[in-house]
Amino acid sequence: MTFLMGAVAYDPKVVTIWAGMRAWLKAQKFPFDFVLYSHYERQAEDLAAGRIDAAWNSPLAWIRTVRLARALGHEAEPLFMRDTDRDLTSVFLVRNDSAYEKISDLENRSVAMGAVDSPQARLIPSAFLREAGLTPGQNVQIRRFDVGVGLHGDHIGGERDAIRALLSGEVEAAAVIDSNHLLFSREGTIPSGRVRVLAQTPAYDHCNMTVIDTAPRDRVEEFKKSMLSMSYADPEVRPLLDLEGLTRWQEGRTTGYSLLETAVDQESFYDEHGQVKGEDYSP
Repeated sequence: MTFLMGAVAYDPKVVTIWAGMRAWLKAQKFPFDFVLYSHYERQAEDLAAGRIDAAWNSPLAWIRTVRLARALGHEAEPLFMRDTDRDLTSVFLVRNDSAYEKISDLENRSVAMGAVDSPQARLIPSAFLREAGLTPGQNVQIRRFDVGVGLHGDHIGGERDAIRALLSGEVEAAAVIDSNHLLFSREGTIPSGRVRVLAQTPAYDHCNMTVIDTAPRDRVEEFKKSMLSMSYADPEVRPLLDLEGLTRWQEGRTTGYSLLETAVDQESFYDEHGQVKGEDYSP
């Protein structure tokens, strides 16, 4: 029986990646196929309902899948993740010539963020502000850049726009994932010496391959074993891993999602049963 996985088509490379993975798994004698989704909400619903066997999930889609599955009497499991999905952080950037010294200095100031459904550039940074005594929309103003809504921050255009707003003086700070801070510096979106890090969030985890306990366990274990066996030294595999942004797959874990759980509840983004509650969110 073919093992069916879902993936969100946030970029054309997604087809290249999973078509390559499909061919590689077929060569390992593991029947595998994938379906593409235009956004994560439909993918999470189909996984929880058992219409697919696994899903390559964003961290926000993981949170929703857990809640949808539990509402149906089932459990979700993070089967594996990339080595680059662990212990990430988001940063608040300010212009280098500003006088701000700590996050609380942004009281009554404006902060640029990514899309409404971006874990790293909106939800987690908002929770971090609250922890510092700043309430988004009240004593700190948020300017959101809703690029690629439904893609859960995989489309990083909103973060680029947030940086541009900071550099132009439209806002006093911008929140982005630390890896994009480095990327934007390398590509020239952030000119050398123009910004500095004001604050950094605690570490959190990002994407994972999610399965539900309704999937055939023997097929799940075979899928996991095959994927974890991929070697970056294999010239056939390396281009696929490079495109997906990892050097090796690692065991999945649940310990890195508490920050996002808190943010989801604070923002009333999903309810306890996984239903979408955000009034201004429509993927």
